[in-house]
Parts: sequence; structure tokens; C-alpha cells
Amino acid sequence: MKPSFLTTFTCATSLLFSLATSAALSGDELQMADYIDGRKEAAMSLLEKSVNINSGTMNFSGVRKVADQLMPEFEALGFDVWFEDGAAFNRAGHLIARIEGGKGPKMLLIGHLDTVFEPGSPFQTFTRVDDKHIKGPGVADMKGGNIIMLEALRALHAAGKLSSMNIMVVMTGDEELSGRPLALSKKALIDGAKWADISLGFENGDGNPATANVSRRGSVDWVLTVKGTPAHSSQVFKPTVGAGAIYEASRILTSFYDKLRSEQLLTFNPGRIMGGTEVSHDKLNNSGSTFGKNNVVAEHATVTGDIRAVSQEQLIRVQHKMQAIVKQSLPKTSAVIEFGEGYPPLSPKPGNHELLGIYSKVSQDLGQGSVTAVNPLNAGAADVSFTSEYVEMALDGLGMSGSGGHTVNETALVGALPAQAKRAAILMLRLSER
Repeated sequence: MKPSFLTTFTCATSLLFSLATSAALSGDELQMADYIDGRKEAAMSLLEKSVNINSGTMNFSGVRKVADQLMPEFEALGFDVWFEDGAAFNRAGHLIARIEGGKGPKMLLIGHLDTVFEPGSPFQTFTRVDDKHIKGPGVADMKGGNIIMLEALRALHAAGKLSSMNIMVVMTGDEELSGRPLALSKKALIDGAKWADISLGFENGDGNPATANVSRRGSVDWVLTVKGTPAHSSQVFKPTVGAGAIYEASRILTSFYDKLRSEQLLTFNPGRIMGGTEVSHDKLNNSGSTFGKNNVVAEHATVTGDIRAVSQEQLIRVQHKMQAIVKQSLPKTSAVIEFGEGYPPLSPKPGNHELLGIYSKVSQDLGQGSVTAVNPLNAGAADVSFTSEYVEMALDGLGMSGSGGHTVNETALVGALPAQAKRAAILMLRLSER
């Protein structure tokens, strides 16, 4: 039977596509891509074992077990590897690995060992849904990214390139619930960033393989504490009593809404409010209690929330605006707003866009299409942001494509593991040869 026109056309197109891809890649790059393809099942098996270890942030022994699983893998590639204990910041700690052997740029690779799924979660095991999809706690966020990073480094090692590169790996144990103070819990990341020229984050970004993050908004908490003059409700608004704490809290929040919404890429959210004659605020457990009566003017109000800004300059500007609004008190009330520790923004610096361009060219040369920047409104805070102040270039979202992160429906694409590993390996090789 003669082959149909469609079959002939498809075969010819596939051949041309393969030839075009081969022409775009160097011999070393083709070797690395083939090596990664040959390890698909082994890589997936390693991911399955990692996912099946519960490593909810507060399960310190589980986080350490994930580190213990991965540390020998890095040692086999020639890395110096150690585990930094997290007792000083009440977390398990971090996996750190480093190899230095050349004059090229210093690259910091970022992952994390923990997930949001603690031992009490009903979501505990890796599942192969079908030929294209897998499910499991942290399969995309971000144990898949950790394995993608490792497979990319394996490919560089197999091609004889890794030993002449300068790479540090930091896999934190508290990305999902950061230890405090941040000066201690993020010290390994910041020290790595001070050492590095380039930082690459293997988070899953927005889950779309056609995008990566040149920018992430930071996240900073705030607490608004308001005091009024207690009195019988029949006396509210009189000169000696004034508006009370709840009216003042409402004025402040309404003013935030009216006067800050014009800031592009900014969000600010009051997540919890308490008011009455008595207010008890439990910061540690994100809870509290109140007591008050309808016929009593409220003496106290407490509101907690966060700000997500795209740059440090925007964050400082908005904080000043919020403080000015708070000072414009209603009669017989006073208020104070306090800003806590938080994740800094990953600002969209020119170097980040340049790095995205290099990464997109790698993707196109692999036949995977171009890569564009994630809208910062679709990107949460991440560990890579702590490097922004120190490195010349930063890019995140190089990890496992998928959906449903932080839920029992967390799913990843099987094909993303080798595809993203190829991108990362070739990106690092090209950066080392610039």
C-alpha cells in the first residue's frame, strides 16, 4: 500500500523540523539534549521518590529526608555539598552545593525542598494520571523543578562542561513558610546572590512553558492598630467622644482603596479585621478575639493585610502614602500602621530581560517556541526575589509546567521534565561561554 500524501507530508515536515533543530544547536548541545531524553524514566522515578516523602515546611525530618535524597546526586557530579541547619530560624534548613572551576559567570540555581502539604494533608502520594499528566504534593511546586535542575546539571556533566563552570545551588527548606528572622532564614540565598552574577529560579512560574519570570512582586505584611474613645453609643460623634475605632478603621481602609489603586501592578489587601471594646490579636496563629456591644462606642480595632509591589521604590512610596492616610484621624481617634518583614520584589531590570531573550532563543533552537515574560500580576513572591539586589541578571519559572499548585489537584506535565531540563542545560552552557 502506498503511503498517503498526508503521511508523506508529515514525515517530511518532521524531518525538516529535526534538521532545523540540529542546525541550530551545537554538537555539545545536541549531546546534552539526547542525554536528557535518555534519562526520562530515571528522572521521573527520582521525582516520584521525592514527591512521596512528605516535606511540609514544618515537618523538619521530612524536609531533611528530601535533602538527604538529593545530596548524593549533587556529590556524584563533583559538587561540594552540605546542609545548613535551620534551628536558628525555626525551620529544617537548606541544601547548599557548589562547584567552581572556571572564569565564566557565577550562577546561583534556586530550588526548595518543602511543600505546603503537612503530614495531616490528605494529599500525600505521587500518581501517574495518564501518559501526559502526573499528580502529587509538590510535583510542580517545586520538586519537579528540583529534578529539572539536577537533570540539566547531569547533562552538563555528561558533556564534560560542568567541572569548568561556577555554580552554586541553594534549595531552601522554608520557601512556603519562611522562618524568622528573614535575615537568618534567607542568609544562604543572599550570600549566594552576593557571590553570583546570575540567578536562575526553578519554580514553576505561572505553569505555562511559554513564559518565564523577569519580575515578581514582593509581599510585605502590615498591621493597623486603631484607638477610639469608649462611651455609650448615644454619645457617638459628640466632641468629647468622636467617631470610635471602627469608624476610623473604615475611613483608613476606604482611603487606601480610593488613593492607592492608581499604582500599576500594586495590590494591597486587608485580610483580617477585629474591633470592639476589647481586641486580642494572636499574630502567631493569624487569629484573635473581640468583645463589644452595639450600645458601646468601639475603643479598639485591628486590621492586618499585605502589600504586593513590583519594585522596592514602589513599595516605599506606597508605605509613605499609607502612613500619611493613617495620620488623618477622625475626631478623638488615633492609629498606627506597622510594616513587617516580607519578600522583596524581583524588579524587572534590563539584565533580566536580556536573560529572558537568551533563554527564549535556546527554546526556539530546541524547537519549543519562544518564551515571553509572565505578567507580574500573575506571579507570587518567591525565593529568587532575595537575589534581585545583588545579581546582574535573574530569571525564574524554569521549573515544572503544571497547574493546581497548593491544592490537592496539583498536576504536572510529564513532557515538561525533559523539555525544561534541556532548556536549562543549554542556557547555562551558553551563559558560561559568553
